[in-house]
Amino acid sequence: MKFVTSLLNRRAFVALAAASMLAGALHSAPASAADVTIPIIVKDTTSFYWQIVLAGARKAGKDLGVNVPELGAQAETDVNGQISILENAVASNPAAIVISPTEFKALGKPIDEAASKVKVIGIDSGADSKAFTSFLTTDNVQGGRVAADGLAAAIGAANGGKVEGKVALITALPGAGSLEQRKQGFIEQIKAKYPGLELVADKYADGQATTGLNIATDLITANPDLKGIFASNLIMAQGVGQAIAENKLAGKVGLIGFDSDEKLIKFLNDGVISGLVVQDPYRMGYDGIKTALAASKGEKVEANVDTGANLVTKANMKDPKIDALLNPKLN
Repeated sequence: MKFVTSLLNRRAFVALAAASMLAGALHSAPASAADVTIPIIVKDTTSFYWQIVLAGARKAGKDLGVNVPELGAQAETDVNGQISILENAVASNPAAIVISPTEFKALGKPIDEAASKVKVIGIDSGADSKAFTSFLTTDNVQGGRVAADGLAAAIGAANGGKVEGKVALITALPGAGSLEQRKQGFIEQIKAKYPGLELVADKYADGQATTGLNIATDLITANPDLKGIFASNLIMAQGVGQAIAENKLAGKVGLIGFDSDEKLIKFLNDGVISGLVVQDPYRMGYDGIKTALAASKGEKVEANVDTGANLVTKANMKDPKIDALLNPKLN
């Protein structure tokens, strides 16, 4: 009973916080932007990846003269919190809304309901809804294929050109649209192109880096001949990278992660991580607001926009294009 009460209190707090943030953004906005408000709702405002998305949205707001409240829960696992935030955002009568759904199924109906009142632009992850006016994202199936190619290359480089052995896949959470698509692409590519690789484990975590660390440690213990792991988001890559480092397996067990932050870049420099599949979150945030503004004016916008994915290795991380993705401007 205490747990239920606590959960209800937390949801109420999230809803109130979202309403307060929206009200504050509206009242503090300059007069030139006060009549055009487009909230952006991300999965987790504390994550470096989502901070880059918000930075892109913030810059778009400045460039376009739009008030952009920056909203989101404190963790990607807080599905109900994001639903409450979306409902409050709709109630504030914005020009449009930009959102990255936390969970595919659960956000479907809330987005349908929101889109009956306001234009909704989706970024990064999908939802069980056909009501998005436009959707901007990485082709996550292709991102999974890129990860498989990167892992195969790392395994070949460490084993005299032989691309064979046991590999594993660790997904941060079940049911997240983008993560399921990365998983799909990775598995399809392994089966289609690398018959020498055997997928011996396909694990789900709970969104916590320590869980990724523990899962990877158990896999390494159970499979001393393991050749590679794909950790399909930033948090899992942090945990799995830590497991590789603690077990002194850098260069012996290949690791491909997804997205980047200072910790993962250091792992890449140190040889703990073989490669990172890096998206363009800044562009998602910027173009999300730009597209939402156009849609709110009745202008025609693209239904689907692929914002791209790149494999970053120690060999190419200093290239100007890659460096800009690894070190985006947050202000």
